[in-house]
Amino acid sequence: MPVSGEAGARPDEHARTGLPDAGPEAAEVAPRDATVLHSLDGGVSWITLNRPEAMNAVTWDQRERIIALLADASADPGVRAVVLTATGRGFCAGADLRGAPAPARERVPGDVARTIRLGAQRLIAAVLDCEKPVIAAVNGTAAGIGAHLAFACDLVLAADTATFIEVFVRRGLVPDGGGAYLLPRLVGPQRAKELMFFGDALTAADAERLGLVNRTVPGGKLEALAKEWAGRLAAGPTRALALTKQLVNASLDGDRATAFAAEAAAQEINMTTRDANEGVASFVERRSPEYRGY
Repeated sequence: MPVSGEAGARPDEHARTGLPDAGPEAAEVAPRDATVLHSLDGGVSWITLNRPEAMNAVTWDQRERIIALLADASADPGVRAVVLTATGRGFCAGADLRGAPAPARERVPGDVARTIRLGAQRLIAAVLDCEKPVIAAVNGTAAGIGAHLAFACDLVLAADTATFIEVFVRRGLVPDGGGAYLLPRLVGPQRAKELMFFGDALTAADAERLGLVNRTVPGGKLEALAKEWAGRLAAGPTRALALTKQLVNASLDGDRATAFAAEAAAQEINMTTRDANEGVASFVERRSPEYRGY
């Protein structure tokens, strides 16, 4: 039996969930490196889900690969921005457990919670905690954990044909992967409940109107816009962006005193960087700054 969004929109369940059919070849298992493509271009780490025949329903191996690549991006000074996207007509149709290690015993109380903590929640936390700005370039259907994967990103670009679906309720399940944490912070509690209670497909245009998407563009222009935005971020003051991301992500979790203290600490840390001094110097000297990411 599937475990909440850990099972996501499994390819063999698409007819039941209302998602497009992924086709019989979805059951084939490809090497991990082939199902998550990775490249580094101009300081931008491109992470691309590549199981188009399964609408990019994410497997256990893919999840671990994405988490590792995001950790690498944080640690690598040569990476200054990340783009998360996918091939085909689906961004991510949820999670697919068929590649997960087989359980060694019968499930007991506590196993489900542990699976969620170590699975879906780790994936979303990896995006939120990445020290580099992460852009989601949503090329198609984003359902269940796939939708939350996009919403966790710092900026969301979407093809005009993309849809977002809080699919959990269609299976009588509770949202996981941080959905009940992310959505109310993005659209407010009432809108979040509407999306989660009904599980209706949300068009890219409506997602932009609600504030879940930054920009909606024709599908043929999605990659170009992602490259443009990622290039601008990669040319920016990387440590300042990382500290800004941390401040914004934490802003709704504490009181004003905590937020102000975090802001002051971030300023203290940032003023030790070369880029901060370059920014001030360029202002005084009336020239464009040249940021190096440290």
